Amino acid sequence: QLPPGLYKKVLVILHDSVLPYMNEPTLMMDFLTVAYGIGGAISLLALNGLFILIHQHNLEYPDFYKKLYNLLDPSIYHVKYRARFFHLTDLFLSSSHLPAYLVAAFIKRLSRLALTAPPESLLMIIPFICNLFRRHPACKVLVHRPGEPGDMSEDPYIMEEEEPSESRALESSLWEIQSLQNHYHPDVAKAAAVLNQSLSEMEDDISGLLELSGYELFDKEVKKNAVDVPLEFEQIRGLFGKKNDIFAEHFSLD
Repeated sequence: QLPPGLYKKVLVILHDSVLPYMNEPTLMMDFLTVAYGIGGAISLLALNGLFILIHQHNLEYPDFYKKLYNLLDPSIYHVKYRARFFHLTDLFLSSSHLPAYLVAAFIKRLSRLALTAPPESLLMIIPFICNLFRRHPACKVLVHRPGEPGDMSEDPYIMEEEEPSESRALESSLWEIQSLQNHYHPDVAKAAAVLNQSLSEMEDDISGLLELSGYELFDKEVKKNAVDVPLEFEQIRGLFGKKNDIFAEHFSLD
């Protein structure tokens, strides 16, 4: 058992400063699998080391995708290690051999959590979801199945289910993304509207969006060339805009 702070310091550097220099990196299997099961930021940081062991040293982890699925909670769009997590999640979901029910569960859970995500996260997660549809065409039934936006009572998807195969995601529809088409941020609404059309075969490059911050988004809006928008359609009369109040008798705007 290690203190949480020490766990994080070790896991941040383990994948590039420790594992490449070990004669037997597989000795770290137990440590990384235990860390992956702790939850929260520690689990996110353990993904880097596990990725190396799975892809380069044939580590078999039967419940890996189940635990990855359960790491998706509302905080995932706000954590410090968001970019690292979604980069690795994108790699783990890149295989075309994954079952449709598993990918659909990830798509549905990410979409449901997106309803409370900040705009900078939505501009990353919507192209991320579109890429999953491109890799797994069988999941497009989520887009084409008619569903009433915002009607959660009739949605068969079980958000609380920990097992992706039991979540009934493939029976659902993607009304969450349809709801985001009415988002207050125009860029988010435009990104969500892409699913109304046929997706191109080429995947979107999300590498530049993984670390997008709210400050960058705000700075981009501030630097736009502003267009003068008339706010009043009726000429003001009187001090407070009313024609026949007592102030209009004694004060004039001329």
